[in-house]
Amino acid sequence: MYVKCGSFTAALQVFDEIISKSSNDNGSEFLVQDVTLWNSIINGYFRYGHMSNGFAQFRRMLSLGVAPDGHSLSIILGACSEVSCVEEGKQIHGYIVRRMFYGDAFLETALIHLYAKCARVASAWVVFDKFEDKQSNVAVWNAMIGGFCENGQFERGLELFTLMKNEQYQLGSATFSSVLTVVSENKDLDFGCGVHCEVIKRGLEHDPYVCTSLLNMYARCSLVQEAYKIFDGVSESRRKIELWNVLIAAYVSNNCAHEALGFYRAMRSSGFGPDFYTISNILSACSKITSHDIGRQVHAEVIKRPLQSEKAVKTALVIMYAKCGYVEFAYPIFCAINEKDIVCWGSMISGFCINNKFEEALHLFKEMNVGGVKSDSSVMASVIAACGALEYAHFGFAVHGYVIKNGTSSHVFVDSSLIDLYAKLGMLDMAEIVFSNMPRDCLVAWNSIISCYNRNGLPELSVSLLPKIVHYGLVLDSVTITNALVAISSMAALLKGKSLHCYQIKHEIQSDLRVHNTLINMYIKCGCFGYAQRIFRNMVQRNIVTWNSMIAGYGSHGDGVKAIRTFDNMKQLEEIPDEITFLLLISACSYSGLTEEGISLFNLMRKEYKIEPRMEHCVNMVDLLGRAGRLSEAYAFVDNMPIKPNKNIWLSMLSACRIHKNIALGELSARNLLEMEPTRGSNYVQLVNLYAEEGLWEKAANMRTTMRAKGLKKNPGCSWIEMKDRHNVFFSGDSSSYLTLEIYETLNSLMGIMELDEELMNL
Repeated sequence: MYVKCGSFTAALQVFDEIISKSSNDNGSEFLVQDVTLWNSIINGYFRYGHMSNGFAQFRRMLSLGVAPDGHSLSIILGACSEVSCVEEGKQIHGYIVRRMFYGDAFLETALIHLYAKCARVASAWVVFDKFEDKQSNVAVWNAMIGGFCENGQFERGLELFTLMKNEQYQLGSATFSSVLTVVSENKDLDFGCGVHCEVIKRGLEHDPYVCTSLLNMYARCSLVQEAYKIFDGVSESRRKIELWNVLIAAYVSNNCAHEALGFYRAMRSSGFGPDFYTISNILSACSKITSHDIGRQVHAEVIKRPLQSEKAVKTALVIMYAKCGYVEFAYPIFCAINEKDIVCWGSMISGFCINNKFEEALHLFKEMNVGGVKSDSSVMASVIAACGALEYAHFGFAVHGYVIKNGTSSHVFVDSSLIDLYAKLGMLDMAEIVFSNMPRDCLVAWNSIISCYNRNGLPELSVSLLPKIVHYGLVLDSVTITNALVAISSMAALLKGKSLHCYQIKHEIQSDLRVHNTLINMYIKCGCFGYAQRIFRNMVQRNIVTWNSMIAGYGSHGDGVKAIRTFDNMKQLEEIPDEITFLLLISACSYSGLTEEGISLFNLMRKEYKIEPRMEHCVNMVDLLGRAGRLSEAYAFVDNMPIKPNKNIWLSMLSACRIHKNIALGELSARNLLEMEPTRGSNYVQLVNLYAEEGLWEKAANMRTTMRAKGLKKNPGCSWIEMKDRHNVFFSGDSSSYLTLEIYETLNSLMGIMELDEELMNL
């Protein structure tokens, strides 16, 4: 009674009192020899997690001459399964054989569970195969099916179920629950639907265990609506907490966090209190949508209950606070966990990385190693990511050696993190070595190396990998397409971009927000703004990146009015602009001559949105005022800047002075610019052109003499055009192209046409 009611201390007191009185009291001595007494206390030890004490009590029972019965042995085998003690379990198996206990269905089932849990499927099958009374003991079949499932042998589990059905065995809810678990793990939907039909035929569709298994199967197959139909078909009086938990977990695992929170509220309204499994799922939902407020409410509820002592709940709280950006709340909860396992450590290290606290993540990793906790692949991927973010080359090399030593280097996410590390360090040869050791049928590997080439300015190599991926029989996913589109955008290779877009539509590859945003950006950079607008209009969901891309598109196409109109639409939909939004808006106003509107937006950014201007905003403001010929205002703006002007500020001033022929300010700007970059030839050329355009030939000649004396020259301008899947690149003053004669003939022809048009207009 005390054991089952949660008062194990009281149970121990009663037991110890009986043992201590046994030498003086005949009644107590009789009780000590009763195996039921020992079964109760041993079961209590195991139930409350005191595994070593439970085994010790069993040995004590044997030393006092108390012979175990079938129940004793079942309890011990269950404990061996729990801690995967296969050697101790084999000893019990030997005892069972010697004492002629074989044939006991409970013991046979416990043995199968033990061997399956310890990955000894062959041993489990031997026990199952030798059991004679299979016809009347379905539990043994269920245990074997579950054993196959647990060890990844799903087909054998399903074969066993088919054999049971063909042999007309009495199938109950436990059998269907077991086989549906196999189907869930294997994601064999067709077989699962057949099992569902069999469940309905046998009238078990309202059984709570079967319903829970069916719901879980459909959820694992990403059919949440079918899962909900199962739940909805169970009457409210028969819905248990387990059914609610599986429904909530189904929606969380299928990225429907808002719906999961709605079902949680419905569950509470139905009078069910959450258990630790419910709380863990709800906190996971809060993590997915970064809902800190709801997460804190759940935390407050947890504190009132003993659920907070559950390690899984504390770990879920750590993850929730970390993903919501409140690592200062996550860390104290992490510290309060007494026996931290690798999941706890990994969650906190990952949390630090998510919040860009990479130094803290590495410090925690060192602390974990000192504590003797063995790292897994997830932790190592986070640690390598931290090394990459901090560009710690030597520490990164050490971690690479560590993952090779502890055997996690063969994990795909660890290898991907290593490629990312070497990409950030600019060590392409090392990244390629890591990639060469990864399996070619792994899409994650290809995505990593494509991203690596993009980061190091090699978009052509990134795009060239796409046919190779297809050659290995893989279908590109949204990550591959996003990375490839980034490469194509930098090359302005429109035909390749269109081909990739068609591939994505043809293969029905899921278009997430990142794919849409990258497509918009690609079409804008390739000059096809109409395509970008069409994608934008058809998007169901948009984020700040989407709006910024469209504002940038209108700005680069000289339509500042529509850029501002897009900004107004964005505000109406309550999307909060960021510093990039205003950077693009001011730039759009600058290109479109909307000077007053640009000034208003700059002031709006500071006053209403409390965004302090960065150097890029100041450069755009100088350009805005300079293009409008308001050079004195531009110079006053530079003079009053809260940060020291950089080279781009003075270059923008110098360009404006050249356009509006202001020699004095131009010379002042050039002087500041040349102090910052005395070896950049293009800076001198700007001033030379200013002098030449104003007829100050002597000053222009002096500047050219200075350039020659310093050995400086301006890098030629470059342009390119894509024709028939080929890029033709042209440099200013370069006559090496095989199309040079054709180009100049066309140019002369166009100039002739323009001169003729001008003469006709004058007439």
